[in-house]
Parts: sequence; structure tokens; C-alpha cells
Amino acid sequence: MSTDTTASVSTHILDTSLGRPAEGVPVQLSARSGAGEFVDLGGSATDADGRCKDLPALPVGTTHVRLDFATETYFLTRNDQQAEAQQDAPANRDSGAFFPEVAITFAVVPGEHYHVPLLLNPFGYSVYRGS
Repeated sequence: MSTDTTASVSTHILDTSLGRPAEGVPVQLSARSGAGEFVDLGGSATDADGRCKDLPALPVGTTHVRLDFATETYFLTRNDQQAEAQQDAPANRDSGAFFPEVAITFAVVPGEHYHVPLLLNPFGYSVYRGS
């Protein structure tokens, strides 16, 4: 039985349209206790492996966590030629991503680690609890 008083969180992003990690995606971490308001804890950006290795620690008593991924920034700055060449990609897009941001909220319990991978492409995303 764990004696830790808080949970921990990590994440990574895979751009499934390219089959590569998504580098440089800003990620913001927020937490709340019970039904209270979310408190912004700070953020980071994904590295060359698509991972955020320096997300802030969660406060004691955290029950819910929110990860906000600024995906529009990523799609506007990355080399988009391969995704544009896909047969089913629309010829014109306003922002480079149908989802300009992805917000994932999940419940946590003390002593557990939560790895939350984001599988991302310009027109959709999927998320799950990893290991």
C-alpha cells in the first residue's frame, strides 16, 4: 500500500498523421480538490520525443487534473506537407487543425501515477490512461 499523499502526472503526444512524436506542443496543467475551481499549476512543452518531462507536481488533496494541449500552435508551426498530401485532407483549412486545443480532465487518487498519452492528427485525437 502506497503512503504517497498525492498523485503524479506525465504525458506524451504522437502525431499519428506523421507517425512521429509531436515536438513543441505547449501543455498546461491544472488541478482541483473536490468540486473546487481548477488552479493553474504551470506548464511545459513537449520535447523531441513528444514528452513533457517537467510538468509541475500536484498539490496534496488533488482529486481532478486537467491537461490543456495547445494543438493549433503545433499544427501552424510544423512542416505540414505530409498531412496536406493525404488523399482525404481538405484543400483549404482555416487554422491547420480542426481542434485548436485539446482539454483532458480526469480523476486521480493519491499515490497513483497517471500517464496520459495523446494520439493526435489534424482532424481528430484519442487519449487513454497509459502506463
